[in-house]
Amino acid sequence: MSGTTLAQRASHEIEIKHSRFLALAGPVESPEAALAFVAEVGTVDATHNCWAYRIGGLYRSSDDGEPAGTAGRPILAAIDGQGFDQVVVVVTRWYGGIKLGAGGLVRAYGGCAAECLRTAPRRELVELVECTVAYGFADTGAVHATVAAHGAYKLDERFDAAGAHLRLCLPAEQLDALRIQLRDATRDRAIVTSPRG
Repeated sequence: MSGTTLAQRASHEIEIKHSRFLALAGPVESPEAALAFVAEVGTVDATHNCWAYRIGGLYRSSDDGEPAGTAGRPILAAIDGQGFDQVVVVVTRWYGGIKLGAGGLVRAYGGCAAECLRTAPRRELVELVECTVAYGFADTGAVHATVAAHGAYKLDERFDAAGAHLRLCLPAEQLDALRIQLRDATRDRAIVTSPRG
């Protein structure tokens, strides 16, 4: 996983030939979350609530009654063009009485979405991994100090007669450094296992 997503929700509004367009964008981590966002921000009294999302290789878009390809795809193109991932954008239109034509709709929906994303605060997407650290009770202090130094957070901790088993989540780029520091801090007594080997 790489790239950027939104740091928070964002919006942008424009008016073109008496039609009002409102783009609302938000960070999402799953298609279900994206569709829930669409349902939440879509406006019942609007003429159209068109949308698109991109979550890694997953994407979907909807023209919501506009001519095919004039709304959803331009919104998706705006997401991709701005280099975003894990983002959903809904562009709501209130019709103002003047037809825009296919080209005008593409520019309106795509432009409103692109400007919303261009001005929105971003945050880097960080790949997270899980690992388990098994250690004896004598190494508890050293293990906890090392874990804290690597931006890891505890998912689970259990104890048995031999010691403790700590399940962690941390940035993938920190995993090797965590292994090395734990090896040194516990004289190779702490054992780190992860799905990545």
